Amino acid sequence: VINAGKSTHNEDQACCEVMFVKKKTGVQSTPIKTSASKRRASLPNGEGLQLKENQEADEITFHYWALFDGHAGAGAAVVASKLLQHHVTEQLQDIIDILKNSAVLPPTCLGEDPENTSTNSRTLTRAASLRGAAGAPGSPSAPQTRFFTEKKVQHESLVIGALEIAFKEMDLQIERERSAYSISGGCTALIVVYLLGKLYVANAGDSRAIIIRSGEIIPVSSEFTPESERQRLQYLAFLQPHLLGNEFTHLEFPRRVQRKEVGKMMLYRDFNMTGWAYKAIEEDDLKFPLIYGEGKKARVMATIGVTRGLGDHDLKVHDSNIYIKPFLSSVPEVKVYDLMQYEHSADDVLVLATDGLWDVLLNEEVLEAVMSFLANCDPDDPHRYTLAAQDLVMRARGVLKDRGWRISNDKLGSGDDISVYVIPLIHGNRLL
Repeated sequence: VINAGKSTHNEDQACCEVMFVKKKTGVQSTPIKTSASKRRASLPNGEGLQLKENQEADEITFHYWALFDGHAGAGAAVVASKLLQHHVTEQLQDIIDILKNSAVLPPTCLGEDPENTSTNSRTLTRAASLRGAAGAPGSPSAPQTRFFTEKKVQHESLVIGALEIAFKEMDLQIERERSAYSISGGCTALIVVYLLGKLYVANAGDSRAIIIRSGEIIPVSSEFTPESERQRLQYLAFLQPHLLGNEFTHLEFPRRVQRKEVGKMMLYRDFNMTGWAYKAIEEDDLKFPLIYGEGKKARVMATIGVTRGLGDHDLKVHDSNIYIKPFLSSVPEVKVYDLMQYEHSADDVLVLATDGLWDVLLNEEVLEAVMSFLANCDPDDPHRYTLAAQDLVMRARGVLKDRGWRISNDKLGSGDDISVYVIPLIHGNRLL
């Protein structure tokens, strides 16, 4: 983590841990009809989960990496870096048996015997009533039932759900304890969980993760900004206009509307539009737009430049009582990368970084820098990936010259805090 002078204390925080998940005591187990050896034999290449025998007893392990980019203070970032992994662990505890039993789909209800759950006439009473037709279920006079079978939910969807709830619980904890522990500001959150052969990348904010594999870039996260989330924000403001405090408009215009333009036709777009149209300017359109600015300068209510993350429960529009938190979401987007599907070389890596890196370096520049650096390292050097991360940080910061910090092509270096992980993927070719 490099501090570029933006804040007195580093607002970037990071965490890396190996976590052990044990089933909660007193939790009813999900019936498992398949033996461990049969489960492993039923999976591709007979690899199965390759769990150690002593791990068959209610325990799984996951590897965890996280970056938090704080704003308006380091408090939320510090708290999240110390606690979010424990919320993830807690959410995984209830589903240990299900995750380990990969040959059987997750049951709809915990504690039920899958073999005793059938879609007979007794379980279709509600579906039959929804048909709105006479006749007993299954009788010739009854039309085809619309709701007949259960949805098939995959195991990775349970992990995604666990991560989503963990983010929400972390945000609620910050809200509850912000006064008692003086938790300042908010933060973006980007985490990676390596669990049972898959990487789960959960992102809430504008940090970024990419995989470099065989010299190619594979994006595994998306940034959330006022521009990328325009439609969600506008729709919420449309449904609940009181959140705008009678000072903002949810409509978007190419520029700020001036009073002299009332009655004229101007380009605009609403939440249900991706294109633009013309409308007659009205008095209400003179209010400040909900989303103002472009690119890195775009702001929600002229205040904050990120739309997902943790904290910010006390954040208000300057000199007003309008809270911004209702427009900020703690829900991450989770993407899954199956490490077992590919053979990875020693130069294939996962790069995680806060926006301090991505503001000044393109994906392609990061790819070139990492590949070039690793090619010139001793392949047996265990520190080669750490050094590659340090090289990226220094490239983004630049060199101090007469006209400030400069990177290649004499462009301005990053003025933000910069944090980078370079994580080798070769160890993922086998399950730990």
